[in-house]
Amino acid sequence: MKYVGIDLHKKTISVCVVDKERKVLQRKKFLCVDVAGIKAWFGQLGAFQFVVEATATYEWLVQLLEASADAWVLCNPGKMRVIAESTKKTDKLDAQTLAEFLALGMIPKAYRPNTRQREHRKLVRYRTQCQQRVSRLKCQIRYLAATYNADHRQLFQAEQLQELQQRKDLTEADRFLLTQRLLDYEQALERLKTAKKELKSFTEKGTPAEQKQREILRTAPGVGEVISEVVLAELGSADRFTSLKDATAYGGLVPGRRESDNKTKDLGITKKGSRLLRWAMVEAAWLAVANSPRWRGVFEALKKRRQPKRAIIAVARRLLAVLVSMLKSGTKYRSSLAELQEREVKAELRKKKRQAAQAAKEAALA
Repeated sequence: MKYVGIDLHKKTISVCVVDKERKVLQRKKFLCVDVAGIKAWFGQLGAFQFVVEATATYEWLVQLLEASADAWVLCNPGKMRVIAESTKKTDKLDAQTLAEFLALGMIPKAYRPNTRQREHRKLVRYRTQCQQRVSRLKCQIRYLAATYNADHRQLFQAEQLQELQQRKDLTEADRFLLTQRLLDYEQALERLKTAKKELKSFTEKGTPAEQKQREILRTAPGVGEVISEVVLAELGSADRFTSLKDATAYGGLVPGRRESDNKTKDLGITKKGSRLLRWAMVEAAWLAVANSPRWRGVFEALKKRRQPKRAIIAVARRLLAVLVSMLKSGTKYRSSLAELQEREVKAELRKKKRQAAQAAKEAALA
């Protein structure tokens, strides 16, 4: 059996082949565009295994080689410190290190999402980018309006934006910038609408098991359509985590720790893993604290010992652990008695407000 380490880059790949005793047998370098040459060279190797790091562009190479390989491993580059911290780092040596660790069976493995999970993740991230673009343009337009003391809550109603454009005291530069940003804003809204429509169409084609996972997640406080899609897309499969700590670590929500000479220092959260998942869980935590007595109590207890921002991170970490547990067990969120009672009170208040609004409307018509 031959063990092949592949150091993949955007334009080139460096390959090193070793045997079981880690003796270098061959080295080779290819241009990524030479797909036929890569396939032919690997085809004449005989029985081989290969390893490649989980970079942004590894998928095409795996699809090219996995059919001809006896086995292959996707390496987690964040855990391959022997490469990242090497004082002598070249593509040739990186490929050799990967091959040697593969021969020893010591490659830290990374998770490879399946095709549907990859497509789901792309659509969710694109929708997030579109939403961020809309928010950024709104902030820029609000800032420009504020310089003329014209920013207010209803600014983005059509007549209010038109009134802002028609202000006589706008300078030529501000009028030009406002016109361009409003055009960008309209285009960004259209892109966001299209992204939401495409994502909805994609989710409707999911399997019954996938739909059940969405239904389970949305029973938790603070988790709606946006948060549930982010959690499903970024986690991929909850079953891949051997423990809840692994799941929260993937979201970068666990605190770091430095220990030396029996002295321990707690650090801030690692912020490793999925940044989008971390953002979503913090947003969900704030919503849960606002709408759930149970989570509000957790937050208030943590806030007595920590700052509010640290407390909400701790809530986000616990909430993510609860969501992963729900997905693993296939059970919906079990609301406490206090949550159910508060939900009934809020529902009653909404009902009274609707009745009052309807009565006022009828009185006005009379």
